[in-house]
Amino acid sequence: MSFWTGKKVLVTGGLGFTGSNLVHGLVQAGARVTIVDSMLPNYGGNIFNLEPIRDLVEVHTNCITNTERMNELVQGKDFVFHLAGQVDHILSQTDPFIDINFNVTGTAVVLEAIRKFNPKARYIYTGTRGQYGSVTSLPVHEDAPTNPKGIYELTNLTAEKFAMIYHENYGIQSIMLRISNLYGERAQMQHARYGVVNWFIRQVIDGDTIRIFGNGEILRDFLYIGDCVEALMRCAETDAAYGEVFNLGGSRPYSFGQLADTIIEAGGRGKWELAEFSKERKIQEPGDFYPSLEKIRRITGWEPKTDLLDGLKRTFAFYETNKAHYW
Repeated sequence: MSFWTGKKVLVTGGLGFTGSNLVHGLVQAGARVTIVDSMLPNYGGNIFNLEPIRDLVEVHTNCITNTERMNELVQGKDFVFHLAGQVDHILSQTDPFIDINFNVTGTAVVLEAIRKFNPKARYIYTGTRGQYGSVTSLPVHEDAPTNPKGIYELTNLTAEKFAMIYHENYGIQSIMLRISNLYGERAQMQHARYGVVNWFIRQVIDGDTIRIFGNGEILRDFLYIGDCVEALMRCAETDAAYGEVFNLGGSRPYSFGQLADTIIEAGGRGKWELAEFSKERKIQEPGDFYPSLEKIRRITGWEPKTDLLDGLKRTFAFYETNKAHYW
């Protein structure tokens, strides 16, 4: 029997990219999973993401800002993975109130529901590496200054601070994760506003040219979704992880030019070119970034194990088989 056998778990945003992959991992480990997802258009929620485990999970189409429903859904759960939120960096520049509503108010609703109706539940929050903003030294450690450059990143940082306050003041056992650039199966592929790696993969599959903003030399780390799921579950299993903030990212940095070359190698075709930053993207571009993983490795024993080329090959195989469900 695994740690997760019989555990009752709530996953917010469980029909999206990260959430659905986590749900697959939890179900395979023996957990009893409940999903809540608003299924808003263009946010990535996709019922096909539950194939072939659709009959093994409980799904609620509901918004995390609905206090009454969240009060009900947290009850009896051993763990709450809070992954739901507004994740469109560009949209956040045109209407900040959407981010405030989902990422701040929604997080407060979930945490208040746990505090009032299930204070023994363990809470895992997923934020973004963008909470750091521009950095002065690399790799970036968790104690580096946080100077987010956009509303999306700011609301993620605020949600993280909510979790820390509820951990310290109310005893809600919480883990806060800052996740780098994710790629892999079950992400939405209809537009380029979430997930640069997956969008580049779509461009290759469609026969289009990958367009890289800037000079192609900006450095990033890229995290395969399977490694991310393993990290989320490993953190939740580790008593010493509660009350901590962790970076969660890839094993090494790549330039965007190197990324494009590796994508083309994985797909067996394609080409790329440089392009000028759009005004919106230039405002939010923080420059080079890659995290230190020393802390999460030391406390939980987790480290990424999927080579970029291998992860990209798996991603290509998934979408070339299931394209009709994501385009």
